Amino acid sequence: MKVDFKQILMPLMVCLTLGLAPFTPEPHIVGKLKWLLGGASGMMPMDYFDLILHGFPFVWLIWTLFKAFVKKN
Repeated sequence: MKVDFKQILMPLMVCLTLGLAPFTPEPHIVGKLKWLLGGASGMMPMDYFDLILHGFPFVWLIWTLFKAFVKKN
């Protein structure tokens, strides 16, 4: 099985830039996930939307990896 790494490169770059931005003091998505797993007290609709926007690149990367490694014959 041959995997085309050019297909994986774009979602990976988007994950490392937009998915993790801003990088300090911790990646934004990490803070949102901690907040969500901590009970999400005080989260507003804007925070959920922000979580979706920062999480989408990771969903795209997982989908691309799935398609690359599980090909139909």
